[in-house]
Amino acid sequence: MISKKKIATMGLAALMLTLPLAACGSNNETTNNKPANNAANSGGTNTDTATNTNNANTGGETTDAGTKLTGDFEIQYFVGGYGDAWWKKVIADFQAANPDLKIKAMGGAKINEQNKPRWIAGNPPDFVYIDGPELNDRQLVEDGQLEDLTGWLETATNVDGDKILDILAQAPQQYDGKVYNIPLVLNSWGIFWDKALFAEKGWTEPTDYQSFLDVSAKIKDAGITPFIHTGKYPYYINGAFLFPAIVSANNNDYTVLQDMAANKVEAYESPAVMTALNKIVELRDKGFIDKGSVQINHTDSQMLFLQHKDAFIANGLWLPNEMSKDVPEGFEFGFIPSLAQDNGGKVVANTSTATVAIAKNAKNKEAAKAFLQFIFSKAQASQWAELSGAPSNIKGDISASNAPSHVKDAAKFLTDANTVVIPTITYNADVDKAMQDASAALAAGTIEPADWVKRVTDAVKKAAQ
Repeated sequence: MISKKKIATMGLAALMLTLPLAACGSNNETTNNKPANNAANSGGTNTDTATNTNNANTGGETTDAGTKLTGDFEIQYFVGGYGDAWWKKVIADFQAANPDLKIKAMGGAKINEQNKPRWIAGNPPDFVYIDGPELNDRQLVEDGQLEDLTGWLETATNVDGDKILDILAQAPQQYDGKVYNIPLVLNSWGIFWDKALFAEKGWTEPTDYQSFLDVSAKIKDAGITPFIHTGKYPYYINGAFLFPAIVSANNNDYTVLQDMAANKVEAYESPAVMTALNKIVELRDKGFIDKGSVQINHTDSQMLFLQHKDAFIANGLWLPNEMSKDVPEGFEFGFIPSLAQDNGGKVVANTSTATVAIAKNAKNKEAAKAFLQFIFSKAQASQWAELSGAPSNIKGDISASNAPSHVKDAAKFLTDANTVVIPTITYNADVDKAMQDASAALAAGTIEPADWVKRVTDAVKKAAQ
């Protein structure tokens, strides 16, 4: 993992749909995304040669009139909490639209690790979905592994004739003014609860910090622990609670997080950071945080939440799909991106992206670009929401789709002009680790806010040397 900050460019005026579980990538950089090992799928590789099917072509022609795509075309995609149903469907649709193309789809929870020797040897697949372990977008760019899409993307349209840049909720990140990968999905961290349980108990669903405290007191009195987080992966509580809390305390200005990512010591010492840390302390001291959180992993904490052992959980939009086999009948996910804002304050959505790219050494770049045109369509945005259980990075209205209710709720927040949407931000790996460890200790009660700041600023100073 590299020590440079990674900040996605803003393009979020009408942010809609997306989501993925991007995880830590290379050994040089860390992102506030989801751990890759939480895939509910098998760890093996799904390597299939797609054949022409009867699936309807969702999107139309992919190339200029009269142009046929031929030859071999390899696609690499990581399979995690969102499953692989969308990938299988979109690849089958693309195959049906291009019957002369021989598609080899390679997917799985360990596909990045398995294909790593090919990337090192300069013989990568043509197209790659950058998510999960062993793949990191910035590292791939710095290693010269990805195709420069800058010129192509300036005028590229999707299969519907829409300019791709115009329909993206979050714009592609630029590396020294160039674009190498395009955000396909956009996750939002946040807080979940069971709407059905709240209705049964007569509890009011929270909309801000004070209502969160008020209902948590009632939940505790009922013998249920109000809040759980994933202590083994403390970036869950950082992403879903701490970072939005910092932005709220900073007058809804997320540049404080960008300054933190730029290793500015004064940003970590700001009053906004201290205010946010003290809110975690308040939850802790009121006995609202599950004491078992400190040593628990993501799936165990999610299972306790589903069993109503805990009423709220800090997590990302992948949660319902990832735990789909374990969700009790009648369970209804409630979701809000943040609960640290004061009464009347704006909701703060902390986002992260997962991207797609073409390998610089791709053997069939024509097919890869056509596939990009195919997947960045409004039809695929709706299909992604329905099949993955999360929104996509393509602007569009999914209210009439078959997407789960929590996805539609998230989409409403992300498209609301009153929501503060934080672009994806990546911190120095060592600093991020220090923040995670310090937040876990703070929530557990072994340190106080001043200790958190001291630990993290020491790491910042070391990283800046």
